[in-house]
Amino acid sequence: MARILLGVTGGVAAYKALDLIRLAVAGGHSLRVIQTDNSQRFVGAASFAAITGAPVLTSEWERDPARGAFPDQPTPEHDPISHLELVRNADCFVIAPASANTIAKLAHGLADNLLTSAALAASCPLIVAPAMNHQMWESPATMANTELLRGRSITIIDPEVGSLASRNEWGSGRLAQPATILAAIEQIVPSGERPWDGRRVLVTAGGTREAIDAVRFVGNRSSGRMGFALAEAAAARGAVVTVIAANVDLPRHAQISYIDVESAADLERAAAEQFAGCDLLLMAAAVADFTPPNPAPGKLKKDGRPDLELTLKPTTDVLAQLSECRSEAQMLVGFAAEHGPDAVELGRTKLAAKGLDLLIVNDVSASGTGFESSSNEVTIVSKDGDLHVPKADKLVVANEILNAVDRLAGQRASGVISQSSDE
Repeated sequence: MARILLGVTGGVAAYKALDLIRLAVAGGHSLRVIQTDNSQRFVGAASFAAITGAPVLTSEWERDPARGAFPDQPTPEHDPISHLELVRNADCFVIAPASANTIAKLAHGLADNLLTSAALAASCPLIVAPAMNHQMWESPATMANTELLRGRSITIIDPEVGSLASRNEWGSGRLAQPATILAAIEQIVPSGERPWDGRRVLVTAGGTREAIDAVRFVGNRSSGRMGFALAEAAAARGAVVTVIAANVDLPRHAQISYIDVESAADLERAAAEQFAGCDLLLMAAAVADFTPPNPAPGKLKKDGRPDLELTLKPTTDVLAQLSECRSEAQMLVGFAAEHGPDAVELGRTKLAAKGLDLLIVNDVSASGTGFESSSNEVTIVSKDGDLHVPKADKLVVANEILNAVDRLAGQRASGVISQSSDE
């Protein structure tokens, strides 16, 4: 476990610092946060305090109620100078997002706020993750300032290329993904033991595509966001994670292995090869229930064709098939996209029929959750009862699901319940 001091500067990407903290806390790290005045225009201090469990500091002139201690440390009896004590206790100081203005201050040794004062006093590793408009990032001044920082052995996590805050703008300058930043932190500072160290987790994500011809396919709306969030949350806890990704176009985590597949048959083969080596299967992919039995080798032509009849055959129920060959030690978590008031009851039926440990029910009739959304609202169904997880970011939902896995594993270890297929 590392003690991470996080500095948050002004910019739209400040909200991503919340996801970074969630991942780090799930991985067993202890965090304190310093915010600049401008950053509070985007995310309030209360949000950071709620996730870290520690007071957030915004000014050199405010008293630190924790007296420079991190959440895993006892509070000292004296009142030290906050910016000196925080960096003294920290294993690293991460500034994410780092604005062009703050990068310029760091490069030239300015200390006109709590964040830059702490950076100047820091003897621990300093990690800077820039985020800004592409024209600001690519300007000669910013390039020169970042080179000055690199020359002082300060780690720069380069921003990504993608859509930016301004409408219709695309380019470099987007903050690196929280998982990428955490991976960089853990390469620099010792992370210590984490709760899932050594656990092998297999995740399926995305939606399969079933070929009609060489061009067209039958598919679904799954983006893979829920599966990728589960994989990142498990990796943050120390697990060795493999993702079977069905047509997922999302950023990838440097410490996660990915196997790309297209169809239900591809996913079935990959899952069969990987399943025996995993301790936990999180089957989040939307696998097609039906597939065209004889896809056309070329492109079907519309010319002279009055209509097109498409015949479909059932695909293999991959999760049920894996459940039949599971070992006593393995845990299986299924996902079901249901529609309407009977969603949870249908989930209970699937839980029993497939011999699963948990089934995650997503009612896709609700707006703003599920497919193609960054948020989700689910019910975690188990033999002992149901747990509703209200609408939240999918990373938050992922951690609630993994917490439920931990609770179930603890019950088994204590002999409260047995492995689900034997119940």
